Amino acid sequence: MKKIQLLFTAALLMTFIYSCKKNGLQVIDQSIESSTPQIKYFNFGVNAPSVNFYANGVKVSAALSATGVESTNGVSSGGVYPVSNYSLLTAGATAFEAKIPSTAVADANLTIASFNGTLENSKFYTLYLCGIYSTATKKTDAFIVEDKLPAPDYNTAYVRFVNTVSNATANMDLYAQNTAVAASPELLLANNVAYKSASNFVAVPVGTYNLFARYPSAPTVNVIARNGTSSVAFAGGKVYTIGSRGDITVTSATATNRPQLDNTANR
Repeated sequence: MKKIQLLFTAALLMTFIYSCKKNGLQVIDQSIESSTPQIKYFNFGVNAPSVNFYANGVKVSAALSATGVESTNGVSSGGVYPVSNYSLLTAGATAFEAKIPSTAVADANLTIASFNGTLENSKFYTLYLCGIYSTATKKTDAFIVEDKLPAPDYNTAYVRFVNTVSNATANMDLYAQNTAVAASPELLLANNVAYKSASNFVAVPVGTYNLFARYPSAPTVNVIARNGTSSVAFAGGKVYTIGSRGDITVTSATATNRPQLDNTANR
């Protein structure tokens, strides 16, 4: 009976591997070790097209294909890959590119951003596309930050702030206010964070919070707000990045390119 079960399991495994190849899924042949560099990718380029990310010429993000043909969908503007946790890369000098999918109707395979960085073992990183996508040059900006994740603490949450708004008139502070306590004092979570920069992770009591990005020179005036129905919950043991994105000149409350505060869990 055990022999039959083993043969059945092996058959299922071979079917899965064959299906992955047939449907054009990337085969990851590197070993998964705790020392391997890990990375997330954000497309925060304002009005940028969907892209796939490449590292040293190898595609490292993609939408699932059921036909073997590359999907026209990649990581859209405002999106992240992977949605949870991190993907793996090899340590060393790395040339990153963000390319429009090869099956796109317009500008197929075009590189809209590139960035060179060096990855180290046992470290976590996030790569951001940022700035306002230029329809003339068909380019946007990019930068990478190291994610210095704190040790797990299931009694508290950790939060940092990353600023990707290129046309803000000054650096930004991030404030949080607990929604469960009337007239709760605001917490200054990050101070004077420049464009293409990140604050350190700081401990925040578990709870639900309204968030406000402000210029240091006007600490009571909201530049970007996330409150009311868009407030965020910080859970114990979790680590979060609040990222500012969008075009600071847009005043519409519904436009996709309006200034916003993104909340993504790193862990």
